[in-house]
Amino acid sequence: MSSPLSVAEAGRRAAEVLVEVERVVIGKHEQLETVLAGILAKGHVLLEDVPGLGKTLAARSLAQALGLDFARAQFTPDLLPADLTGSFIYDQRSREFEFRRGPVFTGLLLADEVNRTPPKTQAALLEAMQERQVTVEGRTFVLPEPFHVVATANPVEHEGTYPLPEAQLDRFLLRVSFGYPTADEEYAVLTGRLGRRREEVVLDPVTDAAGLLAMQAAVEGVEVDESVGRYCVALATATRTHPQVLTGASPRGSLALVLVARALAVLRGRDYVVPEDVKAVAAPVLAHRIQLRPELWMSDASTEQVVATVLSSVPTPATLEPA
Repeated sequence: MSSPLSVAEAGRRAAEVLVEVERVVIGKHEQLETVLAGILAKGHVLLEDVPGLGKTLAARSLAQALGLDFARAQFTPDLLPADLTGSFIYDQRSREFEFRRGPVFTGLLLADEVNRTPPKTQAALLEAMQERQVTVEGRTFVLPEPFHVVATANPVEHEGTYPLPEAQLDRFLLRVSFGYPTADEEYAVLTGRLGRRREEVVLDPVTDAAGLLAMQAAVEGVEVDESVGRYCVALATATRTHPQVLTGASPRGSLALVLVARALAVLRGRDYVVPEDVKAVAAPVLAHRIQLRPELWMSDASTEQVVATVLSSVPTPATLEPA
């Protein structure tokens, strides 16, 4: 077991991970910082964007820089739960059934196009995400630690998809969108590919699984003032009374705000949370936990706009450094 890390050392190591990943994922510092904060907070992340914006590359690069085992599961309409979790196979030599592990037994699982698989398979992933275990033919198998899911989804194409139920969306600590790069960033992607003269990218590991667990343990030592905690509660509560909202963020939303804000504070070199940390992660944490009223589905209204309105209306507590 690795020795305990200080918050400062965890922050330095996390910053090194970001630097390594940004060697190949260009111009997405804020998004990568948010995704890494979600992993440091022991959560799972949903990357929702159109194809070709680097979602798969980001997940693979994070796994390499963090020194985690990486597996990719391509979610399709015919994917079965056993294809994800594994199944019992009869071994003719031993004349016994032995369990063959599926791709979910890894450190970081890329669930590619997670909304293309039927609800039964989504439910198998839900158990793995929430319980860190899978159940096959009545037997339970514990997943390795750490275990994180980075899932991707295309928000534009709906044909042949199965929308994620609210219960599963709520299990994702964050929903992050990369967006299109600027012209300079896109040109940097081109020159990077031409310069390395091959498609694949291999990054140097900054840490390993034990190191990530130590970093996650250090995040638990970050201080959260009562005013900041109540600010998180006020933000989540305000989403429930917004006139455009059918269902607002649950208490899990306010808890997620605190957890991710703590991790972001570590990434920014502090052992305490300030309201700006909460504001920075409010949209990725809360927007996917909000349901708009049905009459607004065909309008320009969005849950991100709701979060922005809530942030502007809820008073921000004074920022006080702990003694």
